[in-house]
Amino acid sequence: MRGSSSYTGFLLTAILLILSFASCIKDNGREWELPIGSRVPEFTVIMNDGTSFSSSSLDKGVGLIAFFHTGCSDCRQALPILQRVFEDYSSESITFVLISRAEQGEDVAAYWKETGLTLPYSAREDREIYDMFASSRIPRIYLCKDGIIRRVFADSPVPTAEELSSAIELLLL
Repeated sequence: MRGSSSYTGFLLTAILLILSFASCIKDNGREWELPIGSRVPEFTVIMNDGTSFSSSSLDKGVGLIAFFHTGCSDCRQALPILQRVFEDYSSESITFVLISRAEQGEDVAAYWKETGLTLPYSAREDREIYDMFASSRIPRIYLCKDGIIRRVFADSPVPTAEELSSAIELLLL
């Protein structure tokens, strides 16, 4: 009996890891991403503080859009990095918007509370906005200037705070 319990625990752990990994790379049958030089697609989301965010607000200045899912291990690695960059540039006029990919708002809010994140986010239960940008791979981070995508980071590898800061600095020139 004892061996059976250990095997069941191992099997359950393996299944959870597979499901977690699948949330990071779930593909909807097509592989594409919005290329550098493209205009940021038009969308509007409700942020965690109840305000409305429109992508048209990115038509002037520098913005960072990041897609994530709190069950994704790469996203869990990237979110504290994004938090650090957010704090480092809080005095700059940079717009930060994080958008969950197919995740319940309660789950995102609980993760933010658990980890002490203060980044502005929009919890989306669907992939509608994410699908405007790409078909697979999260986290996915877009840096834009004047409404044009200038740099894209994804999960392989997750960018460091220094890499994101360097890219932001170039856009602020």
